[in-house]
Amino acid sequence: MPAPTAPHSRLAHFPIPLFATAMGSSGLAIAWQQAGAVLGLPAQIGLVLQWWALALFVAIALGYLAKLVRHPDAVRHEFAHPVRLNFFPAISISLLLLATAFAATLPGFARGMWMVGAALHLGFTLIVMSSWIHHTRYDIKHANPAWFIPVVGNVIVPVAGIGFAPAGVSWFFFSIGLVFWMVLLTIVMYRLFFHEPLPERLTPTLFILIAPPAVAFVAWLKLNGGQIDAFAQILYNVALFLTLLLAANALRFFRLPFFLSTWAYSFPLAAITIATLIMAGQGGGFFLVALAGVLLAVLSVVLLLLTIRTFQAMLRGELCVPE
Repeated sequence: MPAPTAPHSRLAHFPIPLFATAMGSSGLAIAWQQAGAVLGLPAQIGLVLQWWALALFVAIALGYLAKLVRHPDAVRHEFAHPVRLNFFPAISISLLLLATAFAATLPGFARGMWMVGAALHLGFTLIVMSSWIHHTRYDIKHANPAWFIPVVGNVIVPVAGIGFAPAGVSWFFFSIGLVFWMVLLTIVMYRLFFHEPLPERLTPTLFILIAPPAVAFVAWLKLNGGQIDAFAQILYNVALFLTLLLAANALRFFRLPFFLSTWAYSFPLAAITIATLIMAGQGGGFFLVALAGVLLAVLSVVLLLLTIRTFQAMLRGELCVPE
């Protein structure tokens, strides 16, 4: 007869990708805040969602902190994992997104979160890139769009950072994210084109392809005084094309079972929604206004379904289990 499972065993498998739920929820809050200004929708929705995102982040952070204290070996194992390592920067990105969401209502609180998030993300970037350079375990099959999270996540820093620190700081992070986006995009596309397809569990991470150009578009506007110039148009149109490309393969994604990685749909959809709302707000015409409304509706439905499905998985004991 097998030995009973220890009461704390689930804590040892508390997954770092759970922070993607905080990223997606923060992105939804920012999107609804932007929609209030552009589409005239109730601003209160964005306010409620930003507090929900903060509560979610705090709950997950406390859970992972408990894991770190009680099961440090399990945390070290995740940190050495060639895929899960890339989700640790979701912690710092969540802080940066929350800082963006709270910038207008609680600027002092937002500044503090931004400072911690920016410093933490720089540290994660250095650690992850050092791991890639001096690795003994990576193979081309490990490359997937989640690799964008640690390095390209730097382009998120200027979105709120331009109001919290000298512009040079935001330019520093933006430069890192933009250059290494192009490097990693080449690597990931090579893996997708010439090697076996991503396993089902990682297939939702294809949506992460949307996020770098969409967020870079928003960051570029912040750095460039809000002017939609030629470079901004290129960034937005690349993000829009990738969105259309993935939408054209929607049936493939609908057929996938639910994984925690399914939350990879959330923040990229939020990023292209926010970018489209900004374009619509700058005189983009009826098409962009309509597209922004459609994307906001899709984003909201996707986040609702993901949240419901995650709570169902939690109640069924499908989370915090060995892979």
